[in-house]
Order: sequence, then C-alpha cells, then structure tokens
Amino acid sequence: MPIPNHVLRFLFFLLVRVLVIFMLGLNIKRRNLLPKDGPAIVIANHNSHLDTLVLISLFPLKLLPRIRPIAAADYFLRNPVFAWFSTRVIGIIPIQRGSAQKGFDPLAPCYEALDQDMILVLFPEGSRGEPERLSRFKKGVAWLVERYPTVPVTPVLLYGLGKALPKNDFVLVPFFCDVLVGENMYFNADKHQFMALLTDRFAQLTDEGHFPDWE
Repeated sequence: MPIPNHVLRFLFFLLVRVLVIFMLGLNIKRRNLLPKDGPAIVIANHNSHLDTLVLISLFPLKLLPRIRPIAAADYFLRNPVFAWFSTRVIGIIPIQRGSAQKGFDPLAPCYEALDQDMILVLFPEGSRGEPERLSRFKKGVAWLVERYPTVPVTPVLLYGLGKALPKNDFVLVPFFCDVLVGENMYFNADKHQFMALLTDRFAQLTDEGHFPDWE
C-alpha cells in the first residue's frame, strides 16, 4: 500500500528540519511574524534551492498542508519524477509562464489556493539570482496582492543560503545563514506604490542585517 502524500511530506520536512539544525546555523529574527494561518502570502528573495525548504521548515509541522510554494512549471515539470516530488511532497504550485493563450491567467492557481486559505510562498525575483544579490522584483506579485488586498504579505530576507548551496551546485556546504522576517504589508491601492514599498522593505531588512559583501 503506497504511503499517502501528506505522510511523505511530513516525513520529508521532518528530515529537512534535522538537516537544517545540524548542517546550517540559522539566525532567525522575528519568527513570530510568520503567518499562523491562511490565507497569507510570504515573499522572499531567491538565491538557492534551499530557500523553499528552509522557509517551510520555519513553520509548525501542523501547517504543512497549508503551505504552497509557487514555482515555474517549465522548470519543475520537466522530469516526471521531479514533478511528482515537487508537487506532491514539497507542495509546489506550478505556474505556466509566457502563455499567449487568450484569456489565460498564470496566477489562477494562486487565486484558487488563497480562496482555500493557503499560505503562498513567492519568490518575485523569478529564477535564482547571484548569491546574496537582490534582483529586481517582477510585478506579478502586485497583480496577485491587488486581487486580495486584505491578505497579509510577509517579507522575508534570506542571507547565506546562496553560499550554502549556490545556483548550479549540488554539494551542501555548512554555513551560518540569516532569516529576517518583516512586518506584514497590505496592498495600498496602487501596484507601482506596492512594488516600491516591497523593494523598500527588503532594503530595510538588508540594512538591518549589516551583511558583508559577497566574496
């Protein structure tokens, strides 16, 4: 009899927690500001495949069924085994990018998840950037937040994971990492203003961390 997906997910993230504790040193600031229920949106920077796993590991295990990371379908669905593991165990919601189909809304799966009181994890930089460098955020997150103006948005800055497991690398290097959780944000009636505020929040978190330049 096959093991149910929710059991596999629980066991996998239990293992992730053990690895995070013993392989990485995490300095977490204001963990209490992370969402305790949905609907909610968590926005983080993206430098490593560890980003998603570490973020989810910060939540209580009882919230696992409600946490849904958002990722590009063209990357995570290329391999059938990887696709099954990503969607069924990690819980990723795959988003189709660049479709020219009339009336197609790539954010539709996000709407459905928020309507079901899920906690979405978004990386508005898109693909993983250079280690410990923030890239310009894409505006899709503003469209999503505009549709759900009462849903809290929690900014989270991750620093060090890009060195622990850099892009295109497959060997985990023990490294001390920082996680800074910011105060909740809400849509403020204008997408451009929201994106400016979001960018400013991450700049504030970066300044707070006093992080050294990448070497």
